[in-house]
Amino acid sequence: MWSSDEAVRVRSRFLCLIHVVQRIVLRRIELCGEVELLSILQYVKRFGESPLPSHAPPLIMGLLSIIRKIKRKEKEMRILMVGLDNSGKTTIVLKINGEDTSIISPTLGFNIKTIKYHKYSLNIWDVGGQKTIRSYWRNYFEQTDGLVWVVDSSDIRRLDDCRAELHNLLKEERLVGASLLVFANKQDIQGALKPDEIAKADSPSIFFQVLNLEVMDRSRHWKIVGCSAYTGEGLLEGFDWLVQDVASRIYVLD
Repeated sequence: MWSSDEAVRVRSRFLCLIHVVQRIVLRRIELCGEVELLSILQYVKRFGESPLPSHAPPLIMGLLSIIRKIKRKEKEMRILMVGLDNSGKTTIVLKINGEDTSIISPTLGFNIKTIKYHKYSLNIWDVGGQKTIRSYWRNYFEQTDGLVWVVDSSDIRRLDDCRAELHNLLKEERLVGASLLVFANKQDIQGALKPDEIAKADSPSIFFQVLNLEVMDRSRHWKIVGCSAYTGEGLLEGFDWLVQDVASRIYVLD
């Protein structure tokens, strides 16, 4: 019998595997067309009949839902951008798209922005971070390829709240396998916590420790990047990594 910790780790890795398989099958369908659709369904059926944990059947059924994405004309990625209110999410989206950032209003609900980034089309879901609407974040988790968590690194008082909300997200089954980019925003402000500060030799950065990312599933791909939505510093570095990492999983058959 597995211990509870071992069971959690095995379950997490199983969910991650399902996420990756979903993406690979989707790409296979896009490349080969509908001719192979029947054989894919037959394979999924056989897989679903194999002995699996009790939570597997809904996930297998979820695999079938990817058929709706057959023959997408563009290489698309769904990016979910979240974080506490006033962390700079909307400003980052506008800045990366070359839009005016002089007047920004708080996001009450969500904004959707489609951005051409290199050869990919990024569908960015910018979701408001006010405490009263965080419970609705779960409505936007479906089919997320990349997760961008934005931190106001100048607001030390709210880092505990920031860590708690991030950890809640990382527990979500629908986000398993999604690449995680943490933007340590507002680096242009004096006193902001630097992501590359080292507490002592050979130890994780202070930022890593503050967010307690060592508890994260080791199979998840992640990166912390310092940035300034005001100046644009670090934004390209972060998105370059995110897009490349997502593409390496979703478009492995290209």
